[in-house]
Amino acid sequence: MTEPTRIFHNPRCSKSRRALELLTERGIEPEIIRYLETPPTEQELSEILDALGRQPRELMRTGETEYKELGLDNPALRREQLIAAMVATPKLIERPIVLANGKAAVGRPPENILTIL
Repeated sequence: MTEPTRIFHNPRCSKSRRALELLTERGIEPEIIRYLETPPTEQELSEILDALGRQPRELMRTGETEYKELGLDNPALRREQLIAAMVATPKLIERPIVLANGKAAVGRPPENILTIL
């Protein structure tokens, strides 16, 4: 059985809403994960980063106040520490993230997700 398409979604974000719209327009009813309420585990986030081919900071919203307050710009922080910070403060995770067909894409712009469908 294939895994369902999943979207890490923030309904207040226009790009996230548009990515969800793109999925439903194509007849895909994804599993919607409101990641601010239900953040991924450290293991899940690590797997998502691997699927994206990105490092943690490349998936972080570095403009958020919490990024600076938590000192996450410190180059000495290890991957595990950055992932733990993202899980503890999910607002730091860039959105939306779509997982489909064993691949992952960040919907910035939302049309990026079409490459994995």
